[in-house]
Amino acid sequence: MQYKLKFSPYKRKFKQPLKTNHGIWNIREGTILQLTSKTGEIGLGEIAPLSWFGSETLSEVLDFCHQLPKEITTETIFSIPDNLPSCKFGFESAWENFQQLEIEEKEEFKNPNFYSALLPGGKAALEIWQQLWQKGYRTFKWKIGVDKIQTELEIFQQLVKELPTEINLRLDANGGLTFEEAKKWLEICENINIIEFIEQPLPVDKFWEMLDLSNSYSTPIALDESVANLSKMQQYYQQGWQGIFVIKPAIFGSRAELRNFCQNYPIDAVFSSVFETKIARKAALQLATELQPNLRKNRAFGFGVTHFFDEDRAHTDLATNTRMDIDTFLV
Repeated sequence: MQYKLKFSPYKRKFKQPLKTNHGIWNIREGTILQLTSKTGEIGLGEIAPLSWFGSETLSEVLDFCHQLPKEITTETIFSIPDNLPSCKFGFESAWENFQQLEIEEKEEFKNPNFYSALLPGGKAALEIWQQLWQKGYRTFKWKIGVDKIQTELEIFQQLVKELPTEINLRLDANGGLTFEEAKKWLEICENINIIEFIEQPLPVDKFWEMLDLSNSYSTPIALDESVANLSKMQQYYQQGWQGIFVIKPAIFGSRAELRNFCQNYPIDAVFSSVFETKIARKAALQLATELQPNLRKNRAFGFGVTHFFDEDRAHTDLATNTRMDIDTFLV
């Protein structure tokens, strides 16, 4: 079957730059896809690459889209190479979502308790967490490995004192700790009940060290950058990883292949955002909700990030090239 293809790059500016061990992130860029069938049905998708996580670059995304003809087939959609994982997700999402131009979320998707809310790095977390708590969030994630460890530990101790005991707190190092620093964090977290897990404490080339840490401490460890795509997740599962996998659907690759893996292997996983727009967010959450019953634990989805963007910006509609409210795509 053939579909008309349109695509439109977008830019979204963070309210404040997002600081992680990978650097400072000011603008989220990606591409919105529109497929139109012969009968006029429309499917929307989104390509939201994150190259420092191992996906293709935005330039590679645009090069791929520009070389495609104006009409593509189902065969084209399902033969995108593995080195373009966010393209695979975007095109498969568009194909799966015909007749769903209005991006409506399920009722549970509107419940903040369904998500883990990302706190800003540093001391700003002490100022923001109460606002997010009042909105209904009960799981938070805080970036570490960004400043000096002693500075972060001091902020952490203050944050832990302030947080209610029913909170789950995730610590995300983005691979920014040394082995000794990771041990120090884990030793401290051993006696703090609200810690759910420490995410990617060491760089991606330190798998065996992370496996050793996972076996040495009761605080769980989650792999994130290490398992940015299906082949990596399969590799580390086969090498004995029994800890948590963080799955970012929008950059993970084929939706169909991820389904197959999760339905056949009982992993412990957290589905997480890459700061995509409402289009990829809905596609990722639908897939995550479908696969959640196959997982070993029911963990909050890491999609509590919409507060990092303004909601009053405008966007260009693909079909009409007219200005639309940001609620249409970019919330």
